[in-house]
Amino acid sequence: MQLGIGHLPVGPYHNPQETYHYYTLPVCRPEKVHHKSLSLGEVLDGDRMAESLYHIRFKENTEKKTLCQLTLSEKQVDQLREAIEELYYFEFVLDDIPIWGFVGYMEESGFLPHSHKVGLWTHLDFNIEYNGDSVIFANVSVKDVKPVPLEEGGGAVGGVGVGGGGLKVTHTYSVHWFESPLPHARRAERLRDYSFFPKTLEIHWLSIINSLVLVVLLLGFVIIILMRVLKNDFARYNVEEEGGCDDLDQGDNGWKIIHTDVFRFPPYKSLLCAVLGVGAQFLTLATGIIVMALLGMFNVHRHGAINSAAIVLYALTSCVSGYVSCSFYTQIHGQRWVWNIILTSSLFSAPLFLTWSVVNSVHWWSGSTQALPATTVLLLLGAWVLVGFPLTVIGGIVGKNRAGSFQAPCRTRNIPRQIPTQPWYKHTAVHMAIGGFLPFSAISVELYYIFATVWGREHYTLYGILLCVFAILLSVGACISVALTYFLLSGEDYRWWWRSVLSTGSTGLFIFVYSVFYYRNRSSMSGLVQSAEFFGYSLLTALVFSLMLGTVSFWASLTFIRYIYRSLKMD
Repeated sequence: MQLGIGHLPVGPYHNPQETYHYYTLPVCRPEKVHHKSLSLGEVLDGDRMAESLYHIRFKENTEKKTLCQLTLSEKQVDQLREAIEELYYFEFVLDDIPIWGFVGYMEESGFLPHSHKVGLWTHLDFNIEYNGDSVIFANVSVKDVKPVPLEEGGGAVGGVGVGGGGLKVTHTYSVHWFESPLPHARRAERLRDYSFFPKTLEIHWLSIINSLVLVVLLLGFVIIILMRVLKNDFARYNVEEEGGCDDLDQGDNGWKIIHTDVFRFPPYKSLLCAVLGVGAQFLTLATGIIVMALLGMFNVHRHGAINSAAIVLYALTSCVSGYVSCSFYTQIHGQRWVWNIILTSSLFSAPLFLTWSVVNSVHWWSGSTQALPATTVLLLLGAWVLVGFPLTVIGGIVGKNRAGSFQAPCRTRNIPRQIPTQPWYKHTAVHMAIGGFLPFSAISVELYYIFATVWGREHYTLYGILLCVFAILLSVGACISVALTYFLLSGEDYRWWWRSVLSTGSTGLFIFVYSVFYYRNRSSMSGLVQSAEFFGYSLLTALVFSLMLGTVSFWASLTFIRYIYRSLKMD
């Protein structure tokens, strides 16, 4: 039985999203390159798998078999030298098992005299473990192998170069088979125990305990302190035994006095409803992805599985955004519901398309495999046009037809009340700073591990912890929103609608600031290609968090306000 090896792209070790086709390097290649079909998620991940010249027969050892002989020009030697200096690594695939290795060897030592050595690995040892008729594990090693040294300018040292004729190299490989007691069903454990990349992810209980303590303190603040204050407010305000909200004493102050204005509908109704709709969609999508991961539906070593799931879920959950947006838009007496549906469908897709256009153009200019082929672009566009947008329209129509009344406990007067001058600590910027920092602090530690997974070489498998942190994030956002809304109303300021969205929605700004910190201090990423992708998609990530937390914040504030004004008059 012969086993084929596929080549995945190569790229700099410290720039995971900067990948190039393996055969762009001057290496052994077949006369005609055959590519293997990949899933949508793998293509989005930049994978381009091509067949290789390596021929491996099952349980058949091979010693120093010649792969090919090459004569490298000066330009090709410089290309290899540059790739080795940037720590280019390759990835092979043998029976769905990834195999990693570096293209060459670099050594830099000493100050005076300074030595800088660059060498090309021309021999690879394949070590393959098997059990019965199944391959369990495979890797490559260059132990006891001497690299071919490369000199700047296309020459070589050690007598390998041949003057103006270029550098002649012979690529060889060996294959060694080892029997393994591990059955095929458990070979993922062997792959998990070994990693070409450094392992730093572990269960981080300190992060969880820190977040839980924060949630307990916030819940204690909202439930105990705030409810005691509300109890005193109710005792003071409920002094009449008859009459509705409109008959209450207007000579008092505090949140009671603005009961005729607190449910006055805000400006930019359509935009507010679009934010709530898209935020609800991403809450559904994020929950679905985490639950699917908990159910074991994603193989951490299978490229692009989560990408594919996210695209499918985004298209299918478009009905959620249309329904929530149009339903609430109808409740607050919005008239242009068609425009509301269009705004909802483009609120995230338009920034996504703009960001992708810039990032993809940079990848295309650099020749990176991260640049999507035209067929994939048409497939994604078709998924949005034929599935995403129609479901948004359908959800909007259903939401409009099933929308009830707004159910405000108090009537709103025609003439708005004048808002008194507010102290500096009740301004929007201060509330955004407080409301954004607290939810961010609850996830700051976990955020590092997520960034290390998305922008690094880690495999994130702690989905149970991720679900807990996600729930903690939403809880903290809701609690701080209720507290800030109460303080706003206590100052007789009834403009809580947008303020509740912006208060904890500003968490996205903190996440983007953290991404800048991570790029500069926690990673070794560099270059235009990696920077464009990192900052472009970090901006989109910040937008997604702002939409999700702004939605949670708004509904928490609305529920709280309805509760206190409904309880204002007790018999």
